[in-house]
Amino acid sequence: MAESAPVIKVSDENPQDSLAVVKEAQPDAAQSADNTFQVTVQLPHPPYKTQTIVSTQDQAQDIRQSITDAVHTFQYSCFHLEVSGRRIPEFVDLSQVEGIKPDAQLTLVEDPYTEKDARLHVLRVRELVGAISDRTDVVHGIQAGLTLHDDVAKPQPAAQPNGSTHALSDCDLASPPKFDTLLQPQHDPPPKPVSSISVSPWNPPPYHLRSRGHLLYIHIVTLEGEHFHVTAHVTGFYVNKSTTGKFDPTPRTVPKASSAHSLLTLLSKISPGFDGTFKSLQVVNGPSSKDPLSSFPLSNALPANPWIISPSVTKASEHQPDITRTQESFLVNGADNAETLRDWNEEFQTTRELPKETVQDRVFRERVTSKLFADYNEAAALGAILIARGEVAPLNPTEPPDAQIFVYNNVFYSFGADGVGTFASEGGDEAARVATGKDVMGVKTVNQLDVQDLAAPGTAVIDYLGKRIVAQSIVPGIFKQREPGEQQIDYGGVEGKEVVAKNDTFAPLFEKMSKALRVKKHPVWDKNGERYDLESSIETKGLLGTDGRRYVLDLYRITPVDVHWIHTYCENSAQSEGTTANEYPHKMCVLRPELIEGYWRMKLAEYVKTEVAKRSGPGTAEAPVDSDVSTRTEVQQSSDEDKQQEQSKAKEQDPVDVSGFQFALNPDVFCGQQPQTLEEKESWAEDEKDVRAVSDWLLNEVIPRLIQDLNEGEVGFPMDGQSLSSALHKRGINIRYLGVIAQLLDRTDHRRQALKALVEQEMISRSFKHVASYYLRSTPAPLASSCIAHLLNCLLGCNVSQHPTVEIDLNTKALYACEALEFESVTPASLQTEVSGQVSLRYRYQLNKAWVERMKPIQMLREVSLKLGLQLAAREFIFQPRELTPNGELQDGVTNGGLSPSANGHASNSGKKKKKGSSPNRQIAQQSSTSNQTFHVDDIYNIVPVIKEAAPRSVLAEEAFEAGRISVAQNQRELGQELLLESLSLHEQIYGILHAEVARAYYQLSSLFYGLDDKAIAVELARKAVIVSERTLGIDSHETLLAYLNLGLFEHAAGNSMLALTYVRHALDVWKIIYGPSHPDSITTLNNAAVMLQHLKLYRDSRIWFEASLVTSQRVSGPQSVNTATLLFQLAQALALDQDSKGAVARMREAYNIFHSQLGPSDRNTKEAETWLENLTQNAVSIAKHAKDVQARRFRRFNYLSPGVTLGTRPQPPSSQLHPPASNAAVSGARLDERSVDELMKYIEGGEGAKQTTPKKRPAHPRRRR
Repeated sequence: MAESAPVIKVSDENPQDSLAVVKEAQPDAAQSADNTFQVTVQLPHPPYKTQTIVSTQDQAQDIRQSITDAVHTFQYSCFHLEVSGRRIPEFVDLSQVEGIKPDAQLTLVEDPYTEKDARLHVLRVRELVGAISDRTDVVHGIQAGLTLHDDVAKPQPAAQPNGSTHALSDCDLASPPKFDTLLQPQHDPPPKPVSSISVSPWNPPPYHLRSRGHLLYIHIVTLEGEHFHVTAHVTGFYVNKSTTGKFDPTPRTVPKASSAHSLLTLLSKISPGFDGTFKSLQVVNGPSSKDPLSSFPLSNALPANPWIISPSVTKASEHQPDITRTQESFLVNGADNAETLRDWNEEFQTTRELPKETVQDRVFRERVTSKLFADYNEAAALGAILIARGEVAPLNPTEPPDAQIFVYNNVFYSFGADGVGTFASEGGDEAARVATGKDVMGVKTVNQLDVQDLAAPGTAVIDYLGKRIVAQSIVPGIFKQREPGEQQIDYGGVEGKEVVAKNDTFAPLFEKMSKALRVKKHPVWDKNGERYDLESSIETKGLLGTDGRRYVLDLYRITPVDVHWIHTYCENSAQSEGTTANEYPHKMCVLRPELIEGYWRMKLAEYVKTEVAKRSGPGTAEAPVDSDVSTRTEVQQSSDEDKQQEQSKAKEQDPVDVSGFQFALNPDVFCGQQPQTLEEKESWAEDEKDVRAVSDWLLNEVIPRLIQDLNEGEVGFPMDGQSLSSALHKRGINIRYLGVIAQLLDRTDHRRQALKALVEQEMISRSFKHVASYYLRSTPAPLASSCIAHLLNCLLGCNVSQHPTVEIDLNTKALYACEALEFESVTPASLQTEVSGQVSLRYRYQLNKAWVERMKPIQMLREVSLKLGLQLAAREFIFQPRELTPNGELQDGVTNGGLSPSANGHASNSGKKKKKGSSPNRQIAQQSSTSNQTFHVDDIYNIVPVIKEAAPRSVLAEEAFEAGRISVAQNQRELGQELLLESLSLHEQIYGILHAEVARAYYQLSSLFYGLDDKAIAVELARKAVIVSERTLGIDSHETLLAYLNLGLFEHAAGNSMLALTYVRHALDVWKIIYGPSHPDSITTLNNAAVMLQHLKLYRDSRIWFEASLVTSQRVSGPQSVNTATLLFQLAQALALDQDSKGAVARMREAYNIFHSQLGPSDRNTKEAETWLENLTQNAVSIAKHAKDVQARRFRRFNYLSPGVTLGTRPQPPSSQLHPPASNAAVSGARLDERSVDELMKYIEGGEGAKQTTPKKRPAHPRRRR
């Protein structure tokens, strides 16, 4: 961040200062509520006027947008606004426009069309009337940006006493996962107000008519089947006299003249049935039918592509004829397509150079940046796909394929392979492939730092069909032919490490970048032994572009190498134990920036501790230092309270000066540099010592700490490969350490074994990705589906067929006779050997010989599909051989991977009336009984690119959010809410509503507002978090699942328990697909479901879910753990509610025994359980003695027991976040219940204090998180 930019400083001590900075930098925003008012817009057509709310910060374009989005003003698209007869400038704040005030009268004036305006107007009308059919997009996959929320949240029936109608009534936790959960049910087609709107074949207008204002000719087929040819004129649209065989663009006068400024208005004139059908369409697409977020187009982010697709989507009958599909490129970009040619590099650099002095400037700058990166990533992916398919000619066709370069749409492309031998000493193609991925992350880091005057090219990496393609914006001068003796690079290494260039103008810029990256200035030597002092790694290069800007290139090694890994597995791999390969694939093993930052903070904590000890004298106790990666450094003082307060006051008055703290690393140690003098060698040895210390800290501290935190529940347990990778990266742990982690998890307890299974699954899926990519690289694009289906059969279908047959079209194969098609020779045995070898080679881990049998096929299929960009048909994949029953019918060998015809995975019994959500349209195509293979070519519907991009996050929005979070933590509620709402507004302004970062902001803010007891706001934000997460992160992303769980919790708190159960049910069904049964953190969800059922007085069903939670806890935490005892305590209460006195006594006795043995007889939990056990025992004895009286007493004493005495619902812990799940929550100092036993018994009997309280207000047992 440049020094000139205003920064919201987040202070733990006084968040009020943060708000002051916001208000000082943005005085208008601080008073935005006072500057919001209503204005009236006069319209030229009915309803002749409309009102809209504006702010002085808005611009005329904002009012235009609100008018075009309003239902009754859809028809306006080409107009301007006037006030008092004067035109309002489009991009000027309304506060600067004279006459704009509350209740001002604005006038909408229709403008003449240009050709571009006419084309865009036709496109808009096609969208409004539903005339646009499904596009076959090259970049976006099938059903890209899909959301299931509206289908999940259908109206629920009222709960019945027998509990047969709620969402969990037929839920079986042990049942196999159902793909139906991830499929959108088919809906009735929406009404079509017009049959067809297309570009007429009479286009373009001839020269003599173009000069008279003719812009475009359109062909319309109305609902009544009439054909009309329409002229788009500068004055509007009118019906002409042309026919299919005769051209006559003059206006038609018989039977009547039809013309209008808007094509929408013209349609209502020429088609009698248009208005009624159009209104019906608006109802279908309106907010009453579905959430507006479900249909908004994504503009600032690429949509998520589902990996499993319903067969009905790809049926031939679903693909309708629409000539305008091929004409959309013309309507969007014009006849010459010139509007799509953008100078990406110039746009990136001019955006970076936008002013950022005020908050308004920063918001505008970050908003433009977000939009630009989204557009660039889409354009880069499009070009990469065409290059991978061989549809773009290379600039150097005589070079080897890996060395070829391309330019498409002003984007420069190259392959992520060592085509010219640059990485020959580092590992060749493998090193080049890794370096390109590291380079993208380096560019993203530099973009986030936002160093003034330091430019970085737009960069993206696209993996498609096994090829890694690097897309970069064209830096001016990068292809310039230099003079003899003039270097191509101006700063850093020119030809590897042999030639070094230095330019003093780059040093200050690289110094700022390196300081933020904890990189020190250090010497390097060229091949002649001449010394150069560089600010960054020798591999990081500086280029002075012909536009005068200074560019930083090759950011793949901005941090030091991992010396431990290189010395152990690259240089001495032959002596390493437990490995079958001789050498690691490459030496591009660098430490992650998160690890460097964490180590720096740890060293800073040690420095502060030392300074405090010096100041306080020898008698002061040393403050413990947290070596983990954290966001702040805290120094703990003496345990004596008075002394601690005095030291705290002294610290506030005289804070520790950290200006003397210096720590930075040399990124070029252990990379072949040769110091010349003795002094240089000594200094170099010190630098090597520092880097080695960081590498050892990773291995000896960070990795064991992560395992410990996961085992103890300090962080959310990962669900899939993506959440596991995220958890590792946040701690600065590289993926290559998966094998080390798996070896450290060699224990027998369930939680560690669950994590080990997940780690092994990730290693196998990544290894399969490498194997599949190898075969796909040499496979022609038309045969890619055959290759993928065969490889999947060898991996997941080997139990069905030991010798799967390659399904390939022989005619197509004959055309590629020169291609080797190596995948045809792959067998299940050879593939398993290759995958095991890759795991051993890349992760230094030996898989168990039975790893194939231990795989979870559905979860593995999902992982490899996401990693390779596959979109598969949703059908019943058979992973085990089928056997014949005595009746001659086929039965499954295993149940995993089955499907049902019900919606969202909810099973329905055939003998009962069909429940809500069941849809005959969700029937899945069953595999033919004659098939002997699991996967077929037809199952591979599509392959989408996997994109790594370098878009930075919004610093401004994150600063506001952090300030609000700290304020809430310090009980400054009003200030915190103001900052949080400001953060929400900034997220939406900068990213747009549909963006992954906005989804995460919605999720975090909903939890914070729920903690502030603002349930309505929490529910609304949680609902938005679900929809945006589904559309940008994926319908089965682990973040989407957590968003569903939180939404269910908040809906229950708001009184909508039936709807909450529906969300919980959907989340559980998704959970089965991405992880399988018995996830360690699922105890929280099962408890929440039980409490919701108890709240609905469905005690029998509630008891079942409490028991399921107990079973999971016994498996995860152990039968004698405190967590299990707490659940036994809770289950005993549920049994009492279900009038099972004997069962209640037995469970309470078990809970008491565990509390007694684990916590001791004096612990409050033990005493509380003992008291409850005595009362329940007495009650059970009384029931046995007095059966008739007991019936009435049991009803009085237990039937109205509030769920407040049980566990209560809790938010689901976010995966990889620092929130402990309930399954392993700490129990020290916890309370089972805040009331005495007498009060509780009075409560049971309906006496004093029987008023129901909110579970959130009163923790009920030790597992309750505080």
